[in-house]
Amino acid sequence: ANVTVTDLEELQELLMVNIENNKHLVTGAVRAKVLKWGEDVTEFQPPPDYILMADCIYYEESLEPLLKTLKDLTGPDTCVLCCYEQRTMGKNPEIERKYFELLQRDFELEKIPLDKHDEEYRSEDIHIVNIHRKQT
Repeated sequence: ANVTVTDLEELQELLMVNIENNKHLVTGAVRAKVLKWGEDVTEFQPPPDYILMADCIYYEESLEPLLKTLKDLTGPDTCVLCCYEQRTMGKNPEIERKYFELLQRDFELEKIPLDKHDEEYRSEDIHIVNIHRKQT
């Protein structure tokens, strides 16, 4: 696969270290790029086949920019896999609820059952959701 890993500017060096440390596992190409939620994504077009999100639901101020970026990045055939740890402390449950409520305006969601998760890494508090753009 040709993969683009993204994060904020200040984490690009860490992404490059991780790419270098794992290059022996890669059979395609991996590049690191800055992606700031809510900003222009034209350099990431055409829409990718897959978007993998891990632990991106954590503070309320990020929800709208994250959703805008997802909407701008995805095409009708893009599969988004969202993995997150369900946290029960503080505002986290409310933030998760709001995220999935807002997400359902433009996307269809399918929760992946726990028995379909990798046996070695599955956990009751780790959730995986398959997300697709709603057909218009």
